Amino acid sequence: MSAPAKSLRIIIACGGTGGHLFPGIAVAQELRSLGHRPLLLISRKQVDAAGSGRYPDLEFRSVSAIAKPPTFSPRMPLFLWRFACTLLSSICLVWREKADAVLGMGGFTSLAPVLAGYLLRRRTYVHDSNSIPGRANRLTAHFCTTVLLGLKEAANHLPGRPCRTIGTPVREELLESQPSPQEARTALSLPLDKPLLLVIGGSQGAQQLNTTMVEAAKASPQVQMLIIAGEADRARVENLTTGVENVRVVGFCSEMPTVYAAADAVVARSGASTLTELSVLGKACLLVPYPYAADNHQYYNARIVAEAGAGVLCEQKDLTPECVKNFVTHILLNPKALGAMQAAMRSLAKPNAAHAIAAIVSGIEKA
Repeated sequence: MSAPAKSLRIIIACGGTGGHLFPGIAVAQELRSLGHRPLLLISRKQVDAAGSGRYPDLEFRSVSAIAKPPTFSPRMPLFLWRFACTLLSSICLVWREKADAVLGMGGFTSLAPVLAGYLLRRRTYVHDSNSIPGRANRLTAHFCTTVLLGLKEAANHLPGRPCRTIGTPVREELLESQPSPQEARTALSLPLDKPLLLVIGGSQGAQQLNTTMVEAAKASPQVQMLIIAGEADRARVENLTTGVENVRVVGFCSEMPTVYAAADAVVARSGASTLTELSVLGKACLLVPYPYAADNHQYYNARIVAEAGAGVLCEQKDLTPECVKNFVTHILLNPKALGAMQAAMRSLAKPNAAHAIAAIVSGIEKA
C-alpha cells in the first residue's frame, strides 16, 4: 500500500468494552503506519482508561455516552438528553478537527460520532464483529457509507444496508513474533511438563465458569490450568484452589501474547474479539457463551466456530466438570484431534482486517 497523498484526520469511536476498544486501536495503528492522524474516542469507563494507557503513541479523548435503555423505560428521557448533548459535542468535534471520516467500532460510544459525521457529510463507517449486530449498530448502520462486518452472517440482520465482510481487527502485538511455549511458560513461572489449559472468563458473569473450572482441574491433575478470573472474582477463586496444585489464578493479565503462547488450548466466552484472537493464533477452544449477551449473539458466534470444527460449544447451563474433562481427554490430550482443531481455527482467521479497514476508511480502497 503506497503512502497517502494527504494525511487524513480520522475519528475512531470505540471503547466501552475491550471488544470495541482493542479493534479500534488496531485500526488506529494501521492508520498511523500509513501517515494518517487517527483520534480515538473512548468512554469514561475504567476498562477504557486502563486499555488506552498502554498506547501513549495514540491520541485518545473521552466522551460522555450511555447505553440505550428499553424504549419504554423511565430512563429514556435521561438517555435522550445525554445523547443530544453528546451529539452536539460530537458535531463540534468533527467540525473542529476537520475530520475526513468517522469510524465507529460498535456499541454505545459509536452512534453519536457517526451520526455527527453523517450530518456534516463526512464518510462514515461502523464495524460490527458479531454474527448478530447489536441494537446500537443496527441504528448506526442507517447513517453509514458502508457497514464493515466481522462475520458475513451479520448482513442478514442489516437489510438494505451496504455491507462488506472484512473480519475483526487484531492488535499488532498479537500478530508480532511470539515466544515459544517453553519461553512463555518460563516467563509465567508455569510448569513445562504439563499441557496448559487457559481459562478466560471475562468480567461479566464469570463466577459460575470459574467455579466449574476449579472443579474440573481437580478431576484432571495431568493438566495445568491458568485461570484469568477477573479482579472482582480473584480472591474467591484463589480460596477455591487451596490445595489444588495444578491451578494458577490471576485477576488481570496485561501480557496476553505471552499467555496465549503458553497455552495449548483455551476455555473462553465467545465474544467476537476473543474468537478473532483465538483464530489468528490457531488455538483449540471450549467455548462457553455468555448467556445474557444481547440477542444471545455469543451463542451464534460460537456455533459458527463449532460447525467449522474449530472449537467445542458448551452452553453455560450444560457446563460441568465432566464436560471439561471430556474436552481435556478427547482434544487437549489427543495430539491428532488437537492439531486438527488448531488448523480449523486458523482457517477462520482474517489477520489483515485492520489493514483492510484502514484502506477503506482512508479512501485508498473503495468499500
